[in-house]
Amino acid sequence: MLTVEKKPIYKAFGLTITSEFPLPEIPTINTEDVGIDIVIEKADLTSLWSEHSIDDDDFVIKKDWIMFHISETAIFLIQYGSEILVSPYKGADEDEIRLFILGTCMGAILMQRKILPIHGSAIAIDGKAYAIVGDSGAGKSTLASAFLTRGYKLLSDDVIPVSLTSDNVPMVTPSYPQQKLWMESLHHFNMESTNYKPLFVREDKFAVPVPSQFVTEPLPLAGVFELIKGDNDEINLQPIQNLQRFYTLYTNTYRNFFIERSGVMDWHFTHSSKMINKIGFYQLRRPVSRFSAHELVDLILTTIATEGKDE
Repeated sequence: MLTVEKKPIYKAFGLTITSEFPLPEIPTINTEDVGIDIVIEKADLTSLWSEHSIDDDDFVIKKDWIMFHISETAIFLIQYGSEILVSPYKGADEDEIRLFILGTCMGAILMQRKILPIHGSAIAIDGKAYAIVGDSGAGKSTLASAFLTRGYKLLSDDVIPVSLTSDNVPMVTPSYPQQKLWMESLHHFNMESTNYKPLFVREDKFAVPVPSQFVTEPLPLAGVFELIKGDNDEINLQPIQNLQRFYTLYTNTYRNFFIERSGVMDWHFTHSSKMINKIGFYQLRRPVSRFSAHELVDLILTTIATEGKDE
C-alpha cells in the first residue's frame, strides 16, 4: 500500500497553517481534527505577474489580493486571507523565500483577515503585552532581547497581530518563538554568532530561537513604546497624546502601504480609534552613540509601574 506523507500542521499568529515549504521556526501541532486557516503552496505565477504588473512596481495590490515580486527569489500571491502562493525562481535561496512568507506574506494575510499587523516586538510584562515599535534599525529586537535577559517573555518579533475582543480590548496573539538579531546585538549580549543561523546567505542578521521564553496565549495590549534614535547621549521618554496616536499606529502598521490600496482605510481607522484610549503610548528616544538597551528596560518598567499606580 502506498503511504502518503501528511503535511505538518503549523500554528503561528493564532492561525493553523499547512505549507509545501518547511517552516522550521514555527511549532507544529499534532491534532488532525483541526480546520486549516492558511494554505501555502508552490505555483507558477509568471503569467499572472506579467498580466498584472505595471512598469517597475514590485507590488500589485487589490482588495483581498496582493501580489509582489522579489528579484532572483520568487513571485508571491496572497489572497482572501487564507492562501499564499509562491513561484520560486531557479536557484532561489529557500531561507530568503521563508523570510518573505513569514514577514510580508503574513502581514498581508493578517490585514486581509482584519487583524492589525504592527511592525515591532511584543513583550509580556505582568500578564500584559507591550509593543516596541519604530523604524527599521531603531533597535526594537535588541530592546526586546534585553527584556528576555531579565526573564521576561516574547510574544512576537517583527509582526505583532492585534485583534479586538467584543468589548474592544486589544489583544496580542503570539507569532512564533524566534527573534532576529544583528551581529552587533549578539556581541552586546555575549551571544556567539556561530550558535545561530544567518537569516539567509550574505546576511549579518541571525535567527535566534527562544522557545523557553515565549508566551503561547494571547495577552491584552497595554502599551506602545515607539523607539527612535537621538543625536545626543541622553535617553528621553515622552507620552504620545491625542491624534498623534493615530499617526503612531498608522506609521508602525506592518507594510502600511497595503492599507489604502487594499481598500481597508476605513477599517484601519475604526480599529485604531477603538484602541488608542485603552492603552498607553510613549515615544522613547535612545542615543546612537552608545548601547543603552538595559537602561531603556529600566525606564520602561518604571513607567509601567508608575502608570499602574495611577490607575
